Amino acid sequence: MDSKLKLIRNEKDFTQDKMAAIIGISKKTLVQIEKGRSSLGWTGAVTVCSIFKDSEILQMTFGGDTEDIILSLAFKNYEERYESTLGGKVWWRDIEMKGDYKIQQNMISSHYRILNLQDQRICSSFDIAYIRKRLMELCRHRERDTEI
Repeated sequence: MDSKLKLIRNEKDFTQDKMAAIIGISKKTLVQIEKGRSSLGWTGAVTVCSIFKDSEILQMTFGGDTEDIILSLAFKNYEERYESTLGGKVWWRDIEMKGDYKIQQNMISSHYRILNLQDQRICSSFDIAYIRKRLMELCRHRERDTEI
């Protein structure tokens, strides 16, 4: 993230003063980060990803949705409310399909996710064993619902 900060600032056409104020650091700290002498750290990187989630620089760096990778890093195996996605048309490749679900892998960050038929994200993780186990659970649960 540190190496992308200046690119994001230029992409948004912000001065160093404005960028520093937006992300909550001093201009001096921003200059040090841009020169490679300091780091944003985890909280600073999350802040930049959250504020600038629409940045083309970030999307190209992380392969789409920055929130997905942040949550996958913050929580070992992340599950949330079922959020709609674009279905992996750009940054994702299908790994496995079973029943009403598919596993996809991000081509840049290499993390995994499970989508349902409506392209809603069920969970995401860097752990493929967890993802496959979760896929089996979802399919078993779906089969039980169908039998009833």
